[in-house]
This record gives sequence, structure tokens and C-alpha cells, in this order.
Amino acid sequence: MELRHLRYFIVVAEEGHFTRAAQRLGIKQPPLSQQIMALESELGFELFRRHPKGAELTAGGIVFLKEARALLKGVAEAAARAARAAHGAEGTLTVGFTSSAAAHPLIPRALRAYRDNWPGVSLVFREGNAAELTEALTAGTLDIGILRLPVSHPPGLSFLSLLEEEMLLVLPVGHPALARSRAGAMPSISLKALKDDLFILVRRHGAPGMYSNLVAACERNGYTPRIAIEVDRMLTNISLVAAGAGVSAVPASMQGFHQDQVVYCRIRDGGPELRAPLTLVCRDSGLSPAASHFVELARTAARPGAAI
Repeated sequence: MELRHLRYFIVVAEEGHFTRAAQRLGIKQPPLSQQIMALESELGFELFRRHPKGAELTAGGIVFLKEARALLKGVAEAAARAARAAHGAEGTLTVGFTSSAAAHPLIPRALRAYRDNWPGVSLVFREGNAAELTEALTAGTLDIGILRLPVSHPPGLSFLSLLEEEMLLVLPVGHPALARSRAGAMPSISLKALKDDLFILVRRHGAPGMYSNLVAACERNGYTPRIAIEVDRMLTNISLVAAGAGVSAVPASMQGFHQDQVVYCRIRDGGPELRAPLTLVCRDSGLSPAASHFVELARTAARPGAAI
């Protein structure tokens, strides 16, 4: 049974006449009659009672007309959904991010713009550290990863640098190094001033680059920092600093957290490597249309002065 057989049958049923149906379909009447007879033979019952004035549906034909219309409608809807998915307008997109990457205003702005532009795509969100997101992308369980400094560069993945921002020190309110700070201005603190402090860092396996860069910067200033605790999420760093457990360093875009209990400071002698990139990671081949749209939108949003 072919779809054209169903279309022929529906037109004959609507016209109640083989000749008029053939004219409407743009074919000859004899081939149309043969196609309907072949359909009846395949079904095992007659669809029409033929008479001199036309054709009338049988009891079986009445039921089959309803089903044939539903089948063609279902095929049309399936084709339309498939076409939308092929153009990235429908489907599911799984986006993973680290807590510090999600804190940058670019990310919620890009996600909102994506929802506005592609409302038919369902967004699924996952949080993890950079190592976990990279592993998920390699395994194919994640479409897009947004992180800071990549922990590795496995084959098959593309790493797109969206932007870069400075790292800031986070000190508890009342820290002695803040004594000479001018009121109203962001303090600028030397790492040397923190040689006796305990540091709170994201675990090395989750963010080895940022961890190592800060340790190396301290060592260039004459000491190896004492690590009070290693945490899984950078937001936890700030909470522990607020609790007086030590000092830390975070990307500048995170400076809105716990502002009444911590002070964010520029790093006077950190060096150029103490920067916090924002990196988008995706597969470098076989990217779905929905994922491709997100990559392009994120790159556009990251351009200076972009309005999305």
C-alpha cells in the first residue's frame, strides 16, 4: 500500500465520482479505477459501491476514509517535525556548565536569546566541573559545554574561546591586607601580602589550569600557598571566604556574591596567566543543527557591543 493510493481513495470518496476525481488529481480515469481496485484487493473488501451516477462508500469504506485521513495527517506532521529538527528548530539540546562560567552574564543572556529564537528546542541543563563536562562531551551525553580553562583537549572536541576576564582575589571583610585600601575604590592587593593566609581553591582535578596558575603566581612571589580546603564548585569558595576559612581567587564576573561579607580585590602582581577565559566546548563533527545554532549565537553574543 502506497501513500498515493490513500490520496486517490480520499479524493474519490470526496468527489463521489471516479471521473471527477481523476480530473481533480490530473490523471486519467481508467488508471485511477485500477489503483482503487488494487487497494480494495489488498484490503480484502470493497471501498465503493459503483453505480451509473458515481461511487458511494461502503461501510468498510466509511471507516477506512477516517483512518486514511488520519494516516496522511500523521505523515504530514511527522515530515514537518523532521524538517524543523533538520533546520534546528525542534529537538533537544543538552548544555552543561561550570558554576563559575554560569555566573558570567553572557551565559544567561545567550540562553535567553536562544529560547527566544528557537522556542521549539527543549533545553536540558547539567552542572559539573570542567573535567566532568569534557568527559560527558567525549561520551556524547552532552551537546554543549561552557567552562573556564579546559582541563584537557581530547580528540573530536572543539574549544572556542568566547572571552577572557581578570581574576580577583576574595578576602573576608576586615582582612589586614585591606587596611590601606581607599574607601569606594576596588582594592589592589599583592599576592605577597597573603603569604601567611590559607587558600581555598577548586579541586585540582576539576580545574587544574586555574589551580596551577594561582599556585605558580604565589610561588613567583616567594611562597607556596597553604591550601585550607579544595572544593568542587567555585561558588563554594566565596561562601567559605565569607565564613572566614581563608582567601581565594575567582573570575571578576563572580564579584556580586556575598558582597556584604567579602571584599573583591585586583591582583597587583599575578601576571598575565591569572586570567579567566570563558570557553565553549562542542564536538568538532556531527554537530546537530540545534547545537550549531547555539554555537553561532554564543559567539555573536560574546562580541564586544553585541546586543542580544
